[in-house]
Amino acid sequence: MSQGPRSGLAAVSSALLAMSRHLEVRDVLKTIVSSARELLDAQYAALGVPDDHGGFAQFVVDGVSDAQWKAIGPLPRQHGILASMLHEARPERLADVRKDPRFEGWPSAHPDLVDFLGLPIRDGDEVIGALFLANKLHSVGGNPALPARPEREGRCGFTEEDQELLAILAQHAAIALTNARLYERSRELTIAEERSRLAHELHDAVSQKLFSLRLTAQAAAALVDRDPARAKGELQQVATLAAEAADELRAAVVELRPAALDEDGLVATLRTQIQVLDRAHTARVTFTSNGFRALPAAQEEALLRVAQEALHNALRHSGAGHVAVSVDRRGGGAVLRVSDDGSGFDPKAVRHAGRHLGLVSMRDRASGVGGTLTVESVPGKGTTIEMEVPGG
Repeated sequence: MSQGPRSGLAAVSSALLAMSRHLEVRDVLKTIVSSARELLDAQYAALGVPDDHGGFAQFVVDGVSDAQWKAIGPLPRQHGILASMLHEARPERLADVRKDPRFEGWPSAHPDLVDFLGLPIRDGDEVIGALFLANKLHSVGGNPALPARPEREGRCGFTEEDQELLAILAQHAAIALTNARLYERSRELTIAEERSRLAHELHDAVSQKLFSLRLTAQAAAALVDRDPARAKGELQQVATLAAEAADELRAAVVELRPAALDEDGLVATLRTQIQVLDRAHTARVTFTSNGFRALPAAQEEALLRVAQEALHNALRHSGAGHVAVSVDRRGGGAVLRVSDDGSGFDPKAVRHAGRHLGLVSMRDRASGVGGTLTVESVPGKGTTIEMEVPGG
């Protein structure tokens, strides 16, 4: 394996070690793509994880700037050569991807791809992704920065040796990706445990209301003969406590069912959950919304998950007395803001803590729907997390 500046066993080992360092799925995907591009000396690399609706749940590229990626537009669909790799589960090595009969074109801002090497990523019999490289580079005067222009030579710049090397990487990528998914599943189970804890707290709150209700009713019964006026006051208190208990029970039932974005929409779902959190925690939790318009389901779900993660951090780790959540219209899209008056932290020194606080996951959710996430925090002065998504 003599091709490429970092070929051989050492390069493969370096790529595999890099993959093993990450736990979040998107971090793993980025590492796989950058490692493959560097290892095989390609101008571009990409990896897509398919969804069940003919598109991609995630699509990560390397070699394309943020400005170029934004100009390209929406994520690709499962068609053409990408679909072939996913559905037929076979490698593709082409001298000129543009001349393949399955080629269906690309957006005007898309870079020009010529020679192409693609492989499915498999977990057993399941295809969990498609990894591909384009535009093999060659060295000129020691500078590996020029496309080899294989279309002039009539052959693919990527060799069989490259394909074998990429196949090794794809096998280990499947393991790393599966492990990352298991990690994220464990995070979901942690959230489920938090919901269970919340249910317990709501149960306690309702029990306290019912206990007060019973005592007040007993007091009214004792006073009805000797002090009817006081008994009447106690009965009014019984009615108030009964209404509060009913509210608590209703909130518990709503909170413990799955969030129904498709039925209730983002604003109603968030408002309901925040009302319950306000009851269950000592911190005051408030919600406002101004001019919000419904967005595509994927964007609303991402906003909801980021809000939940940020609320979890604020209520469990910051020691805040007040957490304010807002969802407002901004242009054709929306902006979510979660602010607390808690302990705060130094964003510049939060590499390890950022993972602990779920900031990487939140950024991935934002970027996955074309949005951005910003974090403002000062030790002792609270934290504000803002996520903006464009219109759909």
